[in-house]
Parts: sequence; structure tokens; C-alpha cells
Amino acid sequence: PVVVVHGGGPQIDAMLKRVGIEGQFVQGMRVTDEDTMAIVDGVLCGNVQGQIVNLINQAGKSYGVRAVGISGKDGRMIRVKKMLLADIQNTEIQHDIGLVGEVIGVDTAPIEALLKAEFLPVISPIAADDHGITHNVNADVAAGEIACALRANKLMLLTNIAGVLDKQGHLIANIDSASAAVLKADGTLYGGMLPKIDSALDAAQRGV
Repeated sequence: PVVVVHGGGPQIDAMLKRVGIEGQFVQGMRVTDEDTMAIVDGVLCGNVQGQIVNLINQAGKSYGVRAVGISGKDGRMIRVKKMLLADIQNTEIQHDIGLVGEVIGVDTAPIEALLKAEFLPVISPIAADDHGITHNVNADVAAGEIACALRANKLMLLTNIAGVLDKQGHLIANIDSASAAVLKADGTLYGGMLPKIDSALDAAQRGV
């Protein structure tokens, strides 16, 4: 069984640009105010998810693969609280990045129901807090948390580069917590690779 968790950074950036909003990031996490959240919700749960579901369904015709799109809000699958992002250099400093959710729980029942019915779930990383306020969840973080909750055999993180690269652009084939800390400190790991590596290491430590 396969579960897909998707992001949509380029599509979100394109839509923000169309409406005149400049996208901002802190340590690879998108700063999300109310206007940005509305766009993120629409782009991920509408445009991007629909495209992925359609592509999987078309490609999977010969194999009996059928995809269904859901979000973290469906069935209260992903529960979040507002994230305060610890500074990578000084953990005593916390960044308020707006309506970005820190995952506090995953109810796997909706996913398991789809898998039992032989559907492939395609999940948009949008979730609500206990007050019903919608939050953006980093897709890599959401994927890691869902993998842990499902006790998945494997977590695969896809990106548009070869993988974790050193300062000369060469692939680093293996990484652990200690080496990741060094690579963060010297700036080799930065931007969108930070949540990917943190999510992967966290999942590995939790048995995935």
C-alpha cells in the first residue's frame, strides 16, 4: 500500500505572485498570514491535489490503481497547534511564522479506510487546530508524521535535486543526526532541505 503526501510550493508561489503577495520563508518554512493561507488551501486542495489524483488514475488504469484526494482536515485526520519555530542558531529565539501548524496528532482511520477499500490516498497537508482554524503544514513534516502514525515500512521524500548535497554539489549518500547537526551549523543544510532532513531523521528514530 502507498500513501502520497504532496506539497505545491512552485504553484503556491505562482499564485501569490499573481495576486501581488511576496512569499517569505524562515528556515525553509513558509510564512503564512491569512491571505496566504487562503491561497495555500485553494492551490493545494484544489489545483495540485486534483492534478496528482488525475495523473495517478490515468497512469494506474492498467494496474487497478485508483487515487482519492483528501486533506488533513478530513475526518480531523491531522490535528495541529500553532507552530513557533525555534531558531537554528539560537533555540531560545522562536519565530512566529503565522498560520503554520505543528502536528500534535494523526488519526489514521480515514487513511486506513481508503487503503482497505484499495484506494491510494493523496493527502494535502492542510489541517485545523482545536478551534477549527486552518493551518498550513509543511508537506515533508506531514509525510513524516503520517508515516510514523501508520508505522510505515518506508518514508520516501521526493525533491527536484539529486538529494543532500555538500558545498561542492556532490551527493551525500548517508546521513545521521550527528552529521546533520554539523551540516546545519556550517550552512550546508539550509532552506527547504531542513524540514526534509529533520522529518526523515525523526521518522527513522521513531521506527520508520
